[in-house]
Amino acid sequence: MPKNTVSLDDKYALDETRQILTGTQAIVRLMLTQRARDVKAGLNTAGYVTGYRGSPIASLESAMLRARGLLEPNHIKFMAGLNEDLAATALWGSQQAELRGEGKYDGVFGVWYGKGPGVDRTGDVFRHANHAGTSKNGGVLALMGDDHTCESSTSAHQSEFAFLDYMMPILNPAGVQEILDYGILGFALSRYAGVWVGIKCVKDNIEATSTVDGRIDRIQVKIPDDFTPPPGGLNIRLGDQALAKESRLHDYKRPAVLAFARANKLDKIITSGGPAPKLGIITTGKSYLDVRQAMDELGIDEVRANELGIRVYKIAMTWPLEPQGVLKFAEGLDTILVVEEKRALIETQVKEQLYDLPNRPRVYGKKDENEQWLFPAKYALDPTDIAIKLGERLIRYGAGDDIKGKVADLKRLKGNRPETAEAITRIPYFCPGCPHNSSTVVPQGSRAYAGIGCHYMAHWMDRSTEGFTQMGGEGSNWIGEAPFSKTGHVFQNLGDGTYFHSGLIAIRAAVA
Repeated sequence: MPKNTVSLDDKYALDETRQILTGTQAIVRLMLTQRARDVKAGLNTAGYVTGYRGSPIASLESAMLRARGLLEPNHIKFMAGLNEDLAATALWGSQQAELRGEGKYDGVFGVWYGKGPGVDRTGDVFRHANHAGTSKNGGVLALMGDDHTCESSTSAHQSEFAFLDYMMPILNPAGVQEILDYGILGFALSRYAGVWVGIKCVKDNIEATSTVDGRIDRIQVKIPDDFTPPPGGLNIRLGDQALAKESRLHDYKRPAVLAFARANKLDKIITSGGPAPKLGIITTGKSYLDVRQAMDELGIDEVRANELGIRVYKIAMTWPLEPQGVLKFAEGLDTILVVEEKRALIETQVKEQLYDLPNRPRVYGKKDENEQWLFPAKYALDPTDIAIKLGERLIRYGAGDDIKGKVADLKRLKGNRPETAEAITRIPYFCPGCPHNSSTVVPQGSRAYAGIGCHYMAHWMDRSTEGFTQMGGEGSNWIGEAPFSKTGHVFQNLGDGTYFHSGLIAIRAAVA
């Protein structure tokens, strides 16, 4: 029946399962769903969301604030962090709430969010908090907002290697639906193995909009039957010593993570390769969608893929890579192509896991057998480029004229780019009326350093401004430069947001 009243909050109604959501709205619904699942299981839990904004997850804060009327009655608290590492520390504290018998709830499940630079900044907290563990009825997800193409950053970011260093398992969703699904699985994994769980957020999933299946019971979590936890379990506890935490992480938590991945079949074979599989493709997240589009551009559906002997493996947890699934996938293959953006994370693990096989397939990813770039580590991968590389590989295996024709067409398409420059270009500039428009003007003969955010735009204006630091380091570079410079003074631009975030420390350092 049609509804009598319609509200923008309907997207969060858990009894209305088919919804259109953005990736950030999916995080809001995820929190409500996890609370509902816990209540159904007889648990009185609370939720906590904290972090620091930045593209591509900048809109998460506004989504949380708009939904506060729904979140707070469900005991879900949103609190923006002063900066990323203090927010992560607060979330670490949420996992300690019931340790001394003082907790109001059975546990607190939480979400940290931060852009790639915030991941770098928060490393010390991540390491300590992941060593300490999570509450058995709590759990933590860390949303890493990565800007692969440096569209709103001062450097391109890939945060997986940072999380690997902290030994936090990483889930890489391929769209809005998987943000919901992997979120539920991530909380369950975090509780089971006592670890913080990273979720890869790029514009292609967190800023996307999609119709989703929002059923509370869509995901059925399975507890592994091939892993036995140690005495005392894997979760956070009082009086834990540093080396005991390190030992537990290596001896038990990592095996528990892999057991959870196997039990819940996180990684999936998409196409079997037919009766004579030859070429395997391993991919994940946004790159999985690119591979599927590349196959479409080549006219390869599932039937045609099996005729050509193409087996596709979709990875959900990119670290640690579950080995039994990889071994099963690799059986009978001649070659494996690993399609992933930025540096090789999956490729190196696949090579390591297959190294001792007597009849192992050849594995290529970033570079081919001639040490030429195949799927480069810079910028972002393009579906058409993937299609051309895949098509050329298939032609070597004797693919028919249909593939040859498609590859030729795609190469012509790639070469048909306009050569003339754009007639008009406009660079970013301070908004009309903005006081910083005049405050960044320096005296004649002086020079300045830029700041992060809007102040970075002073580079492109008539401001005698060149050079910058990371957020919170503004001016600290002059501490090291000044003793060795003929110049006696420079100006430093600093935004008020950066001042409160961490810039005050740089000012204190300059004074000292």
